Amino acid sequence: MLESPPARPTHRPPPTARDLRNDVWLAAALLLGAVLSVALGSATGIYVSETTPGMEWALLYALGLAAPLAVRRRFPEIVAVTIALVFFAGVSARIPEFYVSNIAMFISMYTVGAWVDNRRRALYVRVAIIVGMFVWLLITTFQAAIDPGDEALSQAGLFSPFAAMMLIQFLVNAAFFGGSYYLGDRAYAGALSRAALEERTHELEREREVTAAQAVALDRVRIARELHDVVAHHVSAMGVQAGAARAVLDRDPDAARRTLLGVEASARSALHELRQLLETLRTPHADADVGSAVHLTGLPDLVAHANANGLPTALTIVGDPVEVPELVQVNVYRVAQEALTNARRHGGPDAAADVRLRYGSDAIELEVANSGRVPTTPMRPGLGLVGMRERATASGGTLDAGPRTRGGFLVRLRVPVDVAVGAGAGR
Repeated sequence: MLESPPARPTHRPPPTARDLRNDVWLAAALLLGAVLSVALGSATGIYVSETTPGMEWALLYALGLAAPLAVRRRFPEIVAVTIALVFFAGVSARIPEFYVSNIAMFISMYTVGAWVDNRRRALYVRVAIIVGMFVWLLITTFQAAIDPGDEALSQAGLFSPFAAMMLIQFLVNAAFFGGSYYLGDRAYAGALSRAALEERTHELEREREVTAAQAVALDRVRIARELHDVVAHHVSAMGVQAGAARAVLDRDPDAARRTLLGVEASARSALHELRQLLETLRTPHADADVGSAVHLTGLPDLVAHANANGLPTALTIVGDPVEVPELVQVNVYRVAQEALTNARRHGGPDAAADVRLRYGSDAIELEVANSGRVPTTPMRPGLGLVGMRERATASGGTLDAGPRTRGGFLVRLRVPVDVAVGAGAGR
């Protein structure tokens, strides 16, 4: 089932302590700039008249413009409205400051667009400020047009210098407020995109950690399964052989000697397979030998080993052998090996086994049936049964295992042909 992509964040991350410190430094820098601007503007004499407020009011104006910016990311809407009101009051009073006031207005408008998560409220605040500023500009333009004493610019003609100046002011204000509005929205969208990317990065890191842990767990299970199959089979055979040697040691030393030779051979086989397993684990995957010591062609030797160790076993192969991937061959062989080991351990002294390998048109089937004792108590699945089921799953097949009513135990493994072929192609 496909996983749905993570939902896009609806809130931008809150400002960091560094962001808040930067706001304080910004407010201090603009306050210094506003004081210098007021002082220099007063020195130039522009907008200075008998009605111009004193320097104390100019300093208060500078403080009103800069100080709110120290908390602009904490209270964006309040800061924007406060600076707009201070700006309106200062310009109406003709305080000689021309630059920092515009910068403060731009930053406050931008901050509303960039940091307010309630987008409707951010829209209303900015639109209200913009509409208020343009209404105020229209009123001042109308007052200047009807003021007979204002002769700074000529109003003669359809496109007079006065009309040109008013048009420039409208265009500049439109660009000013439009730019702050657009850049604020873009900053907010960019913050959400970065937050989504960071969240996705964290999810990928968590998934990678989970995948790595699962890979380690699967490797541990695989190693445990291989060790169990190798050691249990040979040690079980060695136990049976050692018991037989002990039983005939006094009356038939030659038979005991032959049996002990079988114990020695089983020990060597176990060491050989363990050495192969350890070499596989120590070899990098890219350089590892993909070959294995066990294949389906080794079933006759496995049956002969079972016969030699006190479990009469017959092998029957039905159908024409087909090419089977190595993974499937190893798993089928190990299932047969574990089933014979269990039959030898639990079937009793009179147990016998029958191994059938069937190549069908749609599946490969293995059946290992043994006669012997019927369990009197419910069987608890051991590591052998768990390992057989894991091998069946790894091969894409199914496993049925359980006691038979007439005695003994039956293990049936079925691997579909298309799964086997697909595994070979993928490998």
